[in-house]
Parts: sequence; structure tokens; C-alpha cells
Amino acid sequence: MNALVVLVPIALLLGLLGLALFLWTLRSRQYEDLDGAAARILFDDLPRKDSKP
Repeated sequence: MNALVVLVPIALLLGLLGLALFLWTLRSRQYEDLDGAAARILFDDLPRKDSKP
């Protein structure tokens, strides 16, 4: 029973921390363009000026 006194507040704190981090990612627009990242991988990068063929 004494373990619950410690574990329940820790679980609540970690849950609130996870929720706060999730809301922060929503606010910083991390999930705005999910299809754009998938499409960008298909395009070649522009060649660098200092690279030689």
C-alpha cells in the first residue's frame, strides 16, 4: 500500500508531462504536412557546387 502513495503521483505526473508535450507538438505544427515529407523523399537533392562529377 505504501508503494501506491509513491507510484500514483509519479504516474499522474508522467501522464501530464506526456499530454503537455503532445499539446506542444500540436502548437508548433509538427503534424501539419504529413504527406509532404513522404513526397520529398522521392526528389533528388540539388547538386552541391563544390562536388565534382
